Amino acid sequence: MSGHYPYGGSPVPPPPADRGSTALRTVLLVAAIAGVVTVLAGLLIVFRSPEEYGLSDRDSLELAAQPDGRPDGQPTGQPAQALFQAPPDVPPPLPQATPAPPMQPSTPLRIVIKKLGVNAPVRSVGLARDGAIQVPPADDPNLVGWYRNMSTPGEAGPAVLLGHKDTRTRSAVFSRLHELRYGDTIEVKRQDGTTAVFTVGGLEQASKKTFPTERVYGGQANAQLHLITCGGTYDRRIGHYTDNVIVYATMTGSYRS
Repeated sequence: MSGHYPYGGSPVPPPPADRGSTALRTVLLVAAIAGVVTVLAGLLIVFRSPEEYGLSDRDSLELAAQPDGRPDGQPTGQPAQALFQAPPDVPPPLPQATPAPPMQPSTPLRIVIKKLGVNAPVRSVGLARDGAIQVPPADDPNLVGWYRNMSTPGEAGPAVLLGHKDTRTRSAVFSRLHELRYGDTIEVKRQDGTTAVFTVGGLEQASKKTFPTERVYGGQANAQLHLITCGGTYDRRIGHYTDNVIVYATMTGSYRS
């Protein structure tokens, strides 16, 4: 016999047929088929009367929302919230609340976020020499910067406020910004004696390499508030965090301070 076999030599021929073993295999095959038929019949009976066998829909398990965690690993008791993710040209997330009519421009004086224990002064900032927005000085970790080339909080359009996450020695004003959730409120006290109330529509964590410029600074018909701080991991090579945490909020009310 000629031919090529990858491991050399000829293939091992099958053993000769044994009539006794053939009969035994036939009996086993028939028994197996009978067993399958019995199982199928039993399943059909169960599916026709699920209540009798504890399989009704009302007994199904429900998955509870997983608790969100604090930085120390302890749960906060709040449901986890997915961060907003979208292409940079998509508008910011909005709360399901009627926006309040925009107000006249007025310089912001303080920002209050009761949930985070924030009550901080606001100072106007402009552009640095490299074209980036200036940040508040690191020696005043409780200071928030308002980008004065955009809207004032409460005025139509996006108002942009920036704050540090931490300094070399301690946490700073926006260290807990990531804990805000959809529906939380932020207040900004203004020079004209009014307080603008904003409702959070969503949070985004974006790489600084792909910052959503249009979403943060693009024009808006209603009064918007965008808070920015650092996030992600700290890169010791460059001395900066890799990401930004951005809070998007819409003005839903105001009152006289």
